Formats: sequence, C-alpha cells, structure tokens
Amino acid sequence: MIDSWFKNDLTNIYGQHTVAVFIDESGDAQFLLKTIEGEYTIYQVNSELEELHVKYLVEKAQPSHERFLIYTRSKKDELKYIREYCETCGCLEIRYLQNYIKDKVHQTLNLNINLPKDELIAAAKVSVGKDRTYWMDLSHKGASEIFDLNKELLPFVHDPESYSKEKYDAQLRETFYRKVNELLGQDYLNKPASTLAGEVVKAMLDGLAIGSCDKILESVYKGWLDSITYRDSFSGYLGSYTLGPDLDIWNVSIHHPFRQVDERWLAEIGRNISDKAIMKTKLAKLRQRNESRQAQALGISFWGDVITLLEFDPNNIAYLNCFDECVEFYKKHFYKLDTAIRNLYAGFLNKKELLEPFQEIYKEHVSIFLDKWFKHWNGYKETQTGTLQRIIDDACGLKTAVIVGDGVAYEIAELVVAKVKGTANLKKDSILADIPSETENNMSRIYMANGETEAVQSNREKYLAAQNPDVTIDFIRLDEVTEEARPGQVLICTYKDIDDMGEKLQQKALKYFPETVDFFAEKISLLLTSGYAKVYLITDHGFVLTGILSEADKISTHFKDTVKVSERYIQLKENDNFGTNFFVKETRGNYFCFAKSINPFKSIGRYGFSHGGATPQELVTPFFCWERSEESVVPLSVSIENKGDLKDVTGELFSIKIQAEKDAGDLFSMDRKVYLVFFANKAQVNKSDVFTIQRNERVTKEYTFDGHSELEVHLLDAATKQQIDRAVVKQNKDRDLGGLL
Repeated sequence: MIDSWFKNDLTNIYGQHTVAVFIDESGDAQFLLKTIEGEYTIYQVNSELEELHVKYLVEKAQPSHERFLIYTRSKKDELKYIREYCETCGCLEIRYLQNYIKDKVHQTLNLNINLPKDELIAAAKVSVGKDRTYWMDLSHKGASEIFDLNKELLPFVHDPESYSKEKYDAQLRETFYRKVNELLGQDYLNKPASTLAGEVVKAMLDGLAIGSCDKILESVYKGWLDSITYRDSFSGYLGSYTLGPDLDIWNVSIHHPFRQVDERWLAEIGRNISDKAIMKTKLAKLRQRNESRQAQALGISFWGDVITLLEFDPNNIAYLNCFDECVEFYKKHFYKLDTAIRNLYAGFLNKKELLEPFQEIYKEHVSIFLDKWFKHWNGYKETQTGTLQRIIDDACGLKTAVIVGDGVAYEIAELVVAKVKGTANLKKDSILADIPSETENNMSRIYMANGETEAVQSNREKYLAAQNPDVTIDFIRLDEVTEEARPGQVLICTYKDIDDMGEKLQQKALKYFPETVDFFAEKISLLLTSGYAKVYLITDHGFVLTGILSEADKISTHFKDTVKVSERYIQLKENDNFGTNFFVKETRGNYFCFAKSINPFKSIGRYGFSHGGATPQELVTPFFCWERSEESVVPLSVSIENKGDLKDVTGELFSIKIQAEKDAGDLFSMDRKVYLVFFANKAQVNKSDVFTIQRNERVTKEYTFDGHSELEVHLLDAATKQQIDRAVVKQNKDRDLGGLL
C-alpha cells in the first residue's frame, strides 16, 4: 500500500508542475522507484556534475508535457543546480522512511504501528500491491503478518536461491530469513538459502514423523503435495531424509509421506491379522490414512484394499441357498475382494513377508465361498452362446457398439464403470461363461449361436455377418475407435490386451491393468458421443490369480487317460470319479475335470494369471450396457426425402433432399443442426459442413460420386452425432450411356 501513498504524493506535485524532486537521505525508500517505472522519466543524481547534466536534459526538453522525477540522496541544503526545482516545482522529502510509514498509516487508517525500523521498512516493501487490510492485520497481530509464511515458504523451499534473489532485495531478504529462523526456533545466522530451505523441510518432516508438526509447516506440506507447480521438488527432499531408529510408527502423522512407515504398519497388521481386538483399534487409523489426500498424492493407495479384506464378513455366505444367489453375491460383494488382492499383488508381489498374511485371508474367504458355489453347481448354466446375436436383435434400429474384451474380469468392468464420463444410463447384468473358460471356446460362444467352436476370429465374424444380412456390421479393434462416424448400424470392437499381457507376463502384467481400465472408459465415453445410442462391454472369460505359490499349493495331475493338462482343468478321454475336491463336466463329447479351488494343477509353463476353470472369477462376466440419455426436449424430426431416386442416379451429380417435419411443434423444436457423412466400401470418403434446417423447410444438397459407383449417406445430428436417417446412392451407368452397353 505504500506504493499508493507514494504515487498520491507525486500526483499532488504533477497536478501543477512537470518536474518533481524526490529526496531520500537514508536510501531506504529507493525501492519505491520501481513502483512508478514507465510513468515518469526518472533521473538519479548524487553529485554536482550529475545535477548539472540532469538540469540540462530537463531544460532541453522544455516546453513539453513530459514529467520528470529527479531522485537524490543528498540533503536539500546541499543541492546546487536542481535546488530551484525543489522551490519552484515540488519536492517529496523522506528523511526517515520509518517515520513516513508511521505518519501515512496514522493519517489514512488512524492506526499506530509500533515495530522496529527494519521490520517496519520490510513491512512497507511487502505492502506494495496490497490494500488497507494488510496494515490493519499488522497493527493487530504484529510482525508475524509481514510475511505470510503459509504462502512464502513453498516457493522458497522449491527453489531457494532463485526465489530469494528475485523476490527480495538484500534488506528484505534478511528480514524474511529472520522470520523463517523464528519459526524454526533457532537464532539467525547468515547462511545460504538452500541450507535454510533444507532446515525448513527437515523441521517439517521431523514434525510429521513424531505426529506433532507446526501448523504452518503442515499447511505448507499439504500445499506442496497439492501443487502442480512445486510438487516435483518434494521427492528430492524426501529421498535424502532419514527416519530415526526409535520412531514410534503409530504416532506418525496420518498424512505423513513415508512409505516405509506404511509398510511397517502393513507388516504389523499382518502379524496380528487374527487378533480382532488389535484390528479393531487399528482399523480406525487405517481408514483415516486411506482418506488422506496426501497419501493418495504420493501413490500410497493400498489401504483401501487392505480394509476391504479385513472388513469382509464371510458369515453372510452361509445364507446362500442356490446358484443364482451365489452369482448375485459375487456381483454385489465378493468381486471387491478380487480387486483388492489384485492391487496388493501388483504392489507387493516381490515382498513376500508383507503380502502373505493378506493372501492367506483372501484364500480363506475364497475357500468358504467356493464351498457354496460348488455345492449349488447343479444350478450352473452358461448364458454366453449367441450373445452378440441377442444384442443385434435388441438394437431396434439404434446404432449400437459392442466392446468384446478378452479376459475382462467382472471386477475390472466395475472399475471401468466408475471412470466412464457423461450421463448415459447404465444397466449392469452378467453372463455365465461356458467351460472350459478359454478364449477359443468362449469367443465362439459369443459370436456363434450354433454351438460350434471356431478357432479363427475372422471366421467368427463372417458367421455373424452371414446370420444378419440386413444389418451392416463393422468389425474393428478398439484402439481404432475415433470420433469419426462409421456406416454400420452395429460396431463390434475387439480388445485382447488383458489376456495377452496376462498370459505373457503373468502377474507382472498387473501393474498395467489400471491403464487398461482408463482405456476402456475413454473409448466407451467416446462411442457414446459419436452417435452410438448403446454401448456394451462384454468379455469371453475372467481370470484367477494364484499370487505367491508353493509346490504344496499345486494339485497333482496323476489321472489316467489324460488328453491335456491345463493350469485350470484336465481334459480326459472318459468320465471318472476323482473325489469331492473335483468334478467332471462333459462338453460336446469331451470330458473336463475341474478343481473346486483357485489352486492350479501341476502343468507346464508359468503360474500366476490363468483361466479355464469354473470359479466365479472366471465365469461371471460383465454384460454392461450404457445407453445414451434421451433429451427431455424432442428434437425436430428430419429425414432424407428422395431415397427412391437416389438408388438409380444418372450422371455424376446427385441431389439429396432433406425434409423437416411440417406439423406445428414447440418452441424448442423449430430447427435442428445436422450434417451428412458419405461412405464407400465402409470407409468414410466425404463429410458436409454443419447446416441448420428449419421446421417445414426442405434443404437440397448437391454432390458428385467422385469416382465411386455406390455411396451410403448418413444424416447425423450435429450435437449428439446420432444417426437420424440413411440412404444408399447408386449410379446407373447404363442409363448414363444411353443404353449403348
């Protein structure tokens, strides 16, 4: 605010004169010159010769409207050549800056400021650009308000040297350093900025480590992790910090940044996982840690998974009375355990001592649930055969997209749901996959309603297309999906990365799964805004994870008449009784033996990520449908009027006549923005500009075949990209040549 007082004093002089002299005997007020740079022509003089030179420059410029400010540290009585300007024009004399500040504060705010000289001058420098509330706070709260350390400390510790030099002059810098030392409870010593910054961060981390951090330092810490600009510098400080050997880990701040503390918590929880009394007291702290924004910002996100495993109540499984109830229980409750253990595997698979207790409790829950699952197994019936045909039959003329994933477990699909953008209505259902739950078998069930098994994907697609001659179906990979419209009424997108990564990398692939979830959500959101009224997510099968596996966990495969040994099943020549831990299923003339657990059979190859078995993780697959929400306002009805003429066009030119409905409508359906998209051989070849059609209006657009003999034209809504109408345009070359051919 001192800048405003200074400018007002000068304005009073320049109201009558073009020259003013600013006398600053102490030199403390020189910083004020920066606040008026560009407003006046400023000269500084400190000797008789300089005075003479400046007087010459000022007189030479006269007469003019240019305003000059002459700054000097000489006393008025000592001035020679510019003394007359003090008498005839105007002079602002600040002999003692601290007195000038006190007088101005008292005059303008009726406040008395009692601070030492250095602090008062520092306060004035900081006040530049601020309003009267700054001085009012300073008057009531004292010198602590000169620097807002909540704001100043973060940029300082981020880049100490640059911030100190660019932000402060030498005098202000020293005052700032003194305030920082006061905060740290230590005496001021002249030291490098980087050293002081290191002391600030150490005090911050020390406080977090003992659970008693200064409020200002804790505020700076939280702001640091929330800041995009400054956050990168934190890891360097944290990496060089060492926790004390006698640290009480349960007294550490709930928002701490020390992953090693979290892992020590995890180890202690694992050692006491069966002690309900201890778990009850610790769970409250774990929930707080799980909700900490600072922990999330540092990538410490596994506590939610730990809590899921610890809080799951297996007693509810006892009330499941049929297979359908088992399926519903899995979809509502149990799948969350699969997500939790998968995340823990991804984070701690190389830390056996931390992971094992949680893997053990997961397997205990799985064992209890599978007892019920297989007890009611006679209620199992696959519902996968003809899935795509059912979707096509239910399309009812609406543009429909289907994502056919490979190995997209139900729990993965639930994570996708949370990340899909937009307001589409979601219907969640499930499909029971066929067994053995392998890609060749299950993809055949999805594409082919005849019950046959087809190994080649292109042949499955040909079968589906042949069964639907009146429906245009586009087959593409999911990564080829863009916002560009496609001609088919149905779009089928395949994506095999989860299964491919799992089979090649096994559990090492788990760290890539979050990216896959984001990818699915992004593409579903894109399809919903690209003209598709419905978007489905289905898959061939799920998967199981065996985690840390010992030889004792592997199931012996000493069965007679074995045709094939897989990790999840054994194919046999004929049925046999293998005891209560197994069951045999006859499928299309083949006999398959399955274990009633997630443990693998001893087989050739790597273990970890697998499918083919009969557990809910492998068989309960997503059948999710996002349907675009209908607008409450009914849009203007628009159609292509001359479809019949377009099927037999003579010549190179053709006209498309677009007619809007003629009936009276409401105010919101008076017009509609639309555009046309042209396809040849299922590839987009042209697109019109967006145009507006009014109620009762007919719009005619002319185009050429441009080398194509047949085109398919789609009329789309410009806002939603919804397909409004379509027509086929065919060129009749015989008529064009007058029948000569």
